[in-house]
Amino acid sequence: MIGADINAIAEQLKNYDGEEVRIMEVCGTHTAAISENGIPSMLSPKIKLISGPGCPVCVTVTAVIDKLVELSMREDTVVLTFGDLIRVKGTNKSLADAKADGAHVKMVYSPMETVTMAEKDPDHTYVFAAIGFETTAPVYANVLNEAVNKGLDNVKLLTSLKTMPQVIRWVVNNGGGIDGFIAPGHVAAITGSDIFKALSEELGLPFVVSGFEGEQLLLTIYALLRMKGNKGIKNLYKSVVTSEGNIKAKEMVDKYFEPSDASWRGMGKIQGSGLVLKKEYEKFDAGSRDLDEDHMPPGCSCASVLVGKIKPSDCPMFGKMCTPDNAHGACMVSTEGSCYNYFVSGRK
Repeated sequence: MIGADINAIAEQLKNYDGEEVRIMEVCGTHTAAISENGIPSMLSPKIKLISGPGCPVCVTVTAVIDKLVELSMREDTVVLTFGDLIRVKGTNKSLADAKADGAHVKMVYSPMETVTMAEKDPDHTYVFAAIGFETTAPVYANVLNEAVNKGLDNVKLLTSLKTMPQVIRWVVNNGGGIDGFIAPGHVAAITGSDIFKALSEELGLPFVVSGFEGEQLLLTIYALLRMKGNKGIKNLYKSVVTSEGNIKAKEMVDKYFEPSDASWRGMGKIQGSGLVLKKEYEKFDAGSRDLDEDHMPPGCSCASVLVGKIKPSDCPMFGKMCTPDNAHGACMVSTEGSCYNYFVSGRK
């Protein structure tokens, strides 16, 4: 399909004049790739791309940030995190603010550094901010596996792990007005594309698993356009995604984690949409349960942006009081956030 047909497909997408079609991507990397490849400018105005709750940092409630800040202020504790999360504000401050006040916060490039640091420094507890979806859950399971095998008691996780099917159902059932989904390629690489099969049947909507190159995204949008009004799943990322997914990764996750209810920014608590450590591994939990409170910064519209109720550019703060250099909401902080990507690409 790629090659000789792509120009014809691109022309059809540009000239489409049928009923309006609303397509949602639920992967932060897709959000970034859509902007980087200039995909919206290649589409008819009748094809609307909606950014959904696919950025893990963006959907994390402030109670999680507040707990990380609290932990970082302890003399015997070091909080480890990826770069994006450091600048996300909790109720009163971010981890960057806490670090400026003398808290123990370190940015790392791999969660496995938690084990290395803990092994070298038994006098401190190392807490990793385990934020993410099904994609990163196996990595955090591997961290625990290493800690267990090495007999380390000073490794802990503060988890805010979410799962995709339940939040997609929530968006559709709460007035999302979505006609089809660009299924998250990275998530599907772990879970398998079949995870969306029952959801497609239940909702009567099409799902297309996509890669991240410009041509792949155009083909995915074209496939969803052709499938409008019908249920079904297509996998256009077969080089990475299979129907059953990564069996070993799923087994590792199942060893350490179990499903739970989870709180999402802008959506509240969604039943069965999260993962928490199993009871037998609770000693590795830094206090992840019941972190539900969420305090949006005054004037921030992230809650509405995340579920596709408004575009980022519709937020009164967008590009004015809220920019990547002075981000008020998490959607402008993260490079996977829809507000950030609208801003840097000039999308309207």
